[in-house]
Amino acid sequence: MESAVNLSLLFLRSRVPNLPDSAEEVAARLRGVGFEVERIYSLAELLRPIVVAHVESVTQHPNADRLKVCSVNDGTEQRLQIVTGAANVQAGAYYPLVRSGTTLPNGTKIKRGKLRGEVSEGMLGSADELELGTDHDGLLTLSGELVPGTPLPDAIPVEGVVFAIAGNPEPDEVVEALTTGKRRESDPPLTPPEV
Repeated sequence: MESAVNLSLLFLRSRVPNLPDSAEEVAARLRGVGFEVERIYSLAELLRPIVVAHVESVTQHPNADRLKVCSVNDGTEQRLQIVTGAANVQAGAYYPLVRSGTTLPNGTKIKRGKLRGEVSEGMLGSADELELGTDHDGLLTLSGELVPGTPLPDAIPVEGVVFAIAGNPEPDEVVEALTTGKRRESDPPLTPPEV
């Protein structure tokens, strides 16, 4: 199966303001400029693996001035360590948690890793990263009566769709085609010189 790129309606509308209102009409427009729309996902469906997390403590990263190390309650018995560069992270607050092994709506898979020597078992998410808005200046702070481990779509209203577009086109190529009404011509395949 050929790979696909995931682009949300929010992303496309932020760059192509005159898009139709319905997801089906946008899919038809994508097809009309030469893209194969494999599937239209509900954003809520893609966000279901992302959960509400309660940050229990925040400490300065020992090896990086701009990073913080957080102890996070994700509704399980064991606390997760998450390293973040978000300036607005605070102990006692609730944020979306993308555990390692989880895929973001744009198709990026989050992995367990080390940041400047400290293990991070996932990431805390911003509205932009989760396709819930365009704000990427900090984490999406959640409010209300929240329970760690609750799937994000059960904790906050989630609207929108994500288009899976076959062939893994660059997002800028898709935006350009929707804006101009035609898809950029690809370079012809290279043929070996005759000997």
